[in-house]
Amino acid sequence: MAKPYGNQRDTHARAAGDYGGPLTVRSTPVPDPGSILDRVPVPGETFSWVRHGAGLAGWGEAARVTIPAGEDRFTAGEKWLREIADSADVADEAGCRGSGLVAFGSFTFDSTCDGSVLVVPRVLIGRDGRGGAWVTTVTRPGEDEAARAGEPVQELDEPSGISWHDGSLSAMQHEQAVAAAVRRISGGELRKVVLARDLFASADRPLDQRVLLRRLADRYPDCYTFACAGLLGATPELLISRDGCEVSSLVLAGTMPRGAGAEEDARIARELLGSAKDNEEHAYAVSSLREVLEPLCEELVIAPHPQVLRLPNLQHLGTPVRGRLRAGGGERGSLALAAALHPTAAVGGTPTPAAVEVIRELESMDRDRYAGPVGWTDAEGNGEWGIALRCAQVEGAQARLFAGGGIVKDSDPATELAETQIKFRPMRTALEQAD
Repeated sequence: MAKPYGNQRDTHARAAGDYGGPLTVRSTPVPDPGSILDRVPVPGETFSWVRHGAGLAGWGEAARVTIPAGEDRFTAGEKWLREIADSADVADEAGCRGSGLVAFGSFTFDSTCDGSVLVVPRVLIGRDGRGGAWVTTVTRPGEDEAARAGEPVQELDEPSGISWHDGSLSAMQHEQAVAAAVRRISGGELRKVVLARDLFASADRPLDQRVLLRRLADRYPDCYTFACAGLLGATPELLISRDGCEVSSLVLAGTMPRGAGAEEDARIARELLGSAKDNEEHAYAVSSLREVLEPLCEELVIAPHPQVLRLPNLQHLGTPVRGRLRAGGGERGSLALAAALHPTAAVGGTPTPAAVEVIRELESMDRDRYAGPVGWTDAEGNGEWGIALRCAQVEGAQARLFAGGGIVKDSDPATELAETQIKFRPMRTALEQAD
């Protein structure tokens, strides 16, 4: 199969030579370490893609590129990684999905915004959930083999002194934005738009990302606990997974809270499945994914009806998708597929160009990498990308939280505000250790 990252045009991305020469990558099988997040030794920047205890966790920086704004930001990232991979000395004794040269990435929601990033960590610990595990170390020329993989775990630093303040819009202003969006939808300008808001937290000392990630992974095992370049969270939504020619996705749109008990929970689930508003919102999201993947796949299986996905604090309508890439489409790496799918109707709206313009006008903020693709890719284009939801951007003692919801013609501003407050809860509880 042809390499998916070849023959890309010049970009602003830095070449491998900027790091002093080729990288040396070594992946070695190890005994099952248990929780890989517990093995991250230092409180600084952490990399994570973990679900049900399986996935990748890492630290350190062997190579990084920050990509400027533009529709070609995904292509720029692919070109940079191809240059890194072409010059690297890779010995992969593990031979697992996620071993060898791996880059973590997080991309801006809006193509007009700077700040998309790809990073090759210095150390990665992988676990496949079936007893297989490995360590990957990455060194630059002249450096010792990365003995950091075995360094002792420093004591965790629990967050404290958390205070909160409004983001770009207050709660009342967000309700007003929702009402304005409903008027635009009723006027025929668009059919759906996803509006988000932010919330700021301040601690009395720098936040230890390891603590937040462990709490998220413990409370939301069905989600993908992710971290890349300070953006961390627990997303329930898998944008795209690629393993050779096999692809899969999980479309989520349409949300209601959990019930206080089993009977109320079941009643709310029935309401969600029967809700015209939520099913309309969900149908737009499924349609936007189908339009992109169908031409690329020789086989595409989309469940005919959504099912209810229950998380500790919310219930979503979800539709699983799986497919096999056709000849030619199989040369598309996971990052290229993520680029083709983004932004889905689940985080943008329908039609997409009109929805993005309304988002820019009504949200009164830069989303940065919130609701953009986040995940990992290897040098052959295999990987997994989620949508950066239920997340926060952490910098020192500060955290900026994000939450949003899909707006259609029947949306109620107060209900939509309440949904964002529930969606803030995963990161709020991770910061406050409150149930």
